Amino acid sequence: MANHQSSIKRIRQTDKKRLHNRYYAKTARNAVKALRNTLDKAEAQALFPRVCSMLDKLAKKNVIHKNKAGNLKSKLSKHVNKLAIA
Repeated sequence: MANHQSSIKRIRQTDKKRLHNRYYAKTARNAVKALRNTLDKAEAQALFPRVCSMLDKLAKKNVIHKNKAGNLKSKLSKHVNKLAIA
């Protein structure tokens, strides 16, 4: 256990930030999975900007790396463009 008051506070802050980051990262992962499992092109095109926005926000706050966000967006856009119009 930490002895200094500043290190105790740092532990509290780190735990709080970790839980916050886990929640938003998990939410984004679920949104990416939902988009990947979508077979309807119109629905996928409606969902794509929201998922991209989530990934950009996570990258901006350093929850995920900016290159990872870019790679995910690229793969998702290929998936959306490849879908047949149903």
